[in-house]
Amino acid sequence: TLSLFLTLFISHVAVVQGFTAHAPTFTGAISQSAVKSSARFSTTDAADLETTTKGLLKRDRYVATNRFAVRKGKAAKFEQRWATRKSRLATLQGFKYFHLMRRVKLNEDGTTTYDEGEDDASAQGNMVSFTIWEKKSDFSAWRSGEAFKEAHGGTSITAFLSTMVNSALVLRGGPRPAFYDGLLLQSVVPEWVPETVDGWRNVQADGINTL
Repeated sequence: TLSLFLTLFISHVAVVQGFTAHAPTFTGAISQSAVKSSARFSTTDAADLETTTKGLLKRDRYVATNRFAVRKGKAAKFEQRWATRKSRLATLQGFKYFHLMRRVKLNEDGTTTYDEGEDDASAQGNMVSFTIWEKKSDFSAWRSGEAFKEAHGGTSITAFLSTMVNSALVLRGGPRPAFYDGLLLQSVVPEWVPETVDGWRNVQADGINTL
């Protein structure tokens, strides 16, 4: 519909900060990119914690998330768009980690089932993108640079309109962004880092079967 298209259009052009609390849910990690650390592990010692003038912990990382409401039966198409998108994320200054997460229900036997929701309200957040940056300025540089335009269909009017139409067919409205200060950093060097091609995870996705 026209209203849905306009909603997606506005979401693509400008990020509106907002977050609505929901009950705890589980997510299945389905796509990730990471930059390998040179240290054996990184942690925050309580004696070395720095605080702001307001007494809050200082930011270790900057975290940007987007919560999506994917239409019923369109999860595989949504995942394919992410897997095949043009992106140089892993080559950018300050990029640390990316994950695309799929909300799941935990079954009694320990397995999980994709929780896509039944309507607009319950579908909200059935997919979430999660990106960690060294500094907020690194995220801002990406947002204002060519890499962002390439990944979001902003290199031409044709590409932009194609992105908008595809989004309207797959999503129940625009994404809902939320931003966080990353605190109490602790990590270990990963035993395995996913293969990337030109800065993006190399994953085969057919748009029919979910990852």
